Amino acid sequence: MPGGFATEVAFPRSEQDVADVVRSARTVLPVGAQSSLTGGATPRGEVVLSTARMRTLDAVSPTQLRAGAGVTLVEVGTRLRAYGALYPPAPTYLGATVGGTVSTNAAGSATFKYGTTRTWVDALTVVLANGEVLDVRRGECLAHADGYFEIERVADTVRIPVPRYRMPKVPKLSAGYFAAPAMDLIDLFIGSEGTLGIITEATLRCVSPAPAACLVFITFDDSDRALAFVDALRAESQLTWQGASSCGLDVSAIEHMDARSLALLREDGVDTRLGVALDERATIGLLVTLDLPAGTSASDVYDAFGSGEDGDQAASGVSRFVELLSRYGAIEDALVAPPGDTAGVERLTALREAVPVAVNARVGRARRDVDSRIEKTAADVIVPFEHFGAWLAFCEREWKARGLDGAIWGHISDGNVHPNVIPRRFDDVVSGKEAMLAFGREAIRLGGAPLAEHGVGRNLVKQQLLVELYGAEGIEEMRAVKRALDPDWKLAPGVLFPPS
Repeated sequence: MPGGFATEVAFPRSEQDVADVVRSARTVLPVGAQSSLTGGATPRGEVVLSTARMRTLDAVSPTQLRAGAGVTLVEVGTRLRAYGALYPPAPTYLGATVGGTVSTNAAGSATFKYGTTRTWVDALTVVLANGEVLDVRRGECLAHADGYFEIERVADTVRIPVPRYRMPKVPKLSAGYFAAPAMDLIDLFIGSEGTLGIITEATLRCVSPAPAACLVFITFDDSDRALAFVDALRAESQLTWQGASSCGLDVSAIEHMDARSLALLREDGVDTRLGVALDERATIGLLVTLDLPAGTSASDVYDAFGSGEDGDQAASGVSRFVELLSRYGAIEDALVAPPGDTAGVERLTALREAVPVAVNARVGRARRDVDSRIEKTAADVIVPFEHFGAWLAFCEREWKARGLDGAIWGHISDGNVHPNVIPRRFDDVVSGKEAMLAFGREAIRLGGAPLAEHGVGRNLVKQQLLVELYGAEGIEEMRAVKRALDPDWKLAPGVLFPPS
């Protein structure tokens, strides 16, 4: 997001350093990796407080990790691999920091199985707007039955009202302040985008032992059949988690690329470079992650794909996957990257990541060659999966009615995808923003949300969608929370909603 400027940048190493900056500054914008696409990490004259030097990283137990706000998810993953463990809710960009992902309640492809960041945070250390430090541990402070928290500070006790709006029941949500009856205080800070306090450390839960992962890329020439296949994978995996299925199918993530996304890969020669044949008949590409028991070998997977016969638990789950592939009619043989095939995993992951790269490159060229006002125009939408097909059909009608070129990709396993405009002129940006509002409104109508995993930040379209989701009264309830903890509007002013 262009136009950022700052009076000063601070690089604290400790919570005391953070407290000193907060006490001395008029306004403060905490930032992590600044990978946000919402403008939430773009300063507008505040003192920028970078958490990059907050680097503590300690194992608390075999299934818990205490990390400073500036530790990246790459570093978390490296540390956990030494223990054979996994931190599941990582977003696609692993250069993101612990503080940033907690502040936005970040999520990624594996939300379907593992949930969002919120699910995995056990404790936080937070510096409040007055410079005092608050240690919050999950389960220790729940909202009063009348709908408020009370926090004792050095000079007073502050009462914080719990917003009364109803949050949509979707697997991932990054849309302002969390609100629920008898909610936990820690959840007020998770996803608050730095507006209520500055996170300096977090205690994260982990999975141990980590499952063995197998990636499979497949394409379909019929979108309805592809959605039915995804529905079957979701249903059978949920039965496996509940212990109600003996087939062992355990899918943690399904990534989706629409026909336009696949066309972009062909246009840029990505398929040729990566050695992936993309049939021109394909209307949907799916990248599926199968979780298998720790220790599963590549030969176990290839044997199951080759024979289609049930054997041990790993072979059983893969064999069931192959059976469903045959039933729902994927175009060609699946591309498989079994456990231990690092090069294969990188190839299939690169295929998926090449889609946003292709769109961003086209946006950049249009800005350079056509009109400097052109900008990225995208959405971050989630709908209950049973309505996902209807929402996609709505998007297709909207693209056509507006004469827009657009691509849609994302995390189909939890119904969260990202429509992106491919602009040819500035008018496409103007019409594209209107389309994003329409996509978000349709998601709300279907019981979903227009703000799934990237947050709100200072993006005006996203701020408008936050109003659409909760209403003006809901935004005022958020402002009441902000005023209780930050009456001078010192922390991240203008993020989530304009200052009151």
